[in-house]
Amino acid sequence: MKPYSSARDEYKDLEANMVFLDANENPFNSAVNRYPDPQQTALKTLISNQKNVPTNQILLGNGSDEVLDLIFRAFCEPNQDSILSLPPTYGMYNVLANLNAIENIQVPLASNFELEVDKILANVKTNTKLLFICSPNNPSGNTVDCAAIEQLLSAFNGLVVIDEAYIDFTDETSWTERINSYPNLIVTQTLSKAYGLAGIRLGICYASQEIIAILNKIKPPYNINTLTQDAALKALENKNKVADQIKTILQERNRLAKALETYSFVKKIYPSEANFILIKVDDANKRYDELIKKGIVVRNRSSQLHCENCLRISVGTPSENTQLLTKLKTLK
Repeated sequence: MKPYSSARDEYKDLEANMVFLDANENPFNSAVNRYPDPQQTALKTLISNQKNVPTNQILLGNGSDEVLDLIFRAFCEPNQDSILSLPPTYGMYNVLANLNAIENIQVPLASNFELEVDKILANVKTNTKLLFICSPNNPSGNTVDCAAIEQLLSAFNGLVVIDEAYIDFTDETSWTERINSYPNLIVTQTLSKAYGLAGIRLGICYASQEIIAILNKIKPPYNINTLTQDAALKALENKNKVADQIKTILQERNRLAKALETYSFVKKIYPSEANFILIKVDDANKRYDELIKKGIVVRNRSSQLHCENCLRISVGTPSENTQLLTKLKTLK
């Protein structure tokens, strides 16, 4: 298959002092009247320098969801292949499996939200192409045991996709440092969490040059718009601001965890290495509704496996967290 070749693929230097009459654009300058760089060269170069990953091993997507969908479409045959997911986990893996007519073999995590390697491998079929691991996991917040992932990378004859949306909130080393050690490893990250850019929709995929080349063939030609590229460049260049916000979030996460221990209706606080905390309460539906009436919106995760009567609370600003704790005190 040959990818679509756009005008900006053929003549790449948009900064050159040229008269551009090649792409059927509106010629009147509005800052966004020109098509964006289809390969996001400047942005990928900056990411490459910061992550120490070559640009030909990086793919950018319209959010991580587009990246995940491209992986499905590139490596799974509709109505024939299967994937493995490990609930409770990010719900889009199942949505994308259904969307692409792929069987989703769900192997539950243990009650402590850890991988059960033997059970996972026992459920692999000859047509199982992908295995999705979210670490730190959503909704539980824990990082997945490194040794268990190594076992799966070595034993599974398919692609292992490690979703690192929350990697910036943990001390664990990113798997991006090991993509050259495992040819079947794909790592996805996002600027939605730590970088505070959920609204621009930018996901990042790291993998071997061969995998990225395949994904580049099928991605839409202009999937990352000019405004998104500009906003991402500014955020990535301002690492100090991001680091300060992460530090505050981690401090507030610890403050929330300690304070929540004092409430009688909170039965368990799960350890978290993300920017949220999962807690088990006496009655999640009741507590969710009470908080809504008091102007606080959390996420009721009771429908998820191992999460009966559990609420997921995102770490807010210091002021927002204080409001939460104050209003929780009024609940009986």
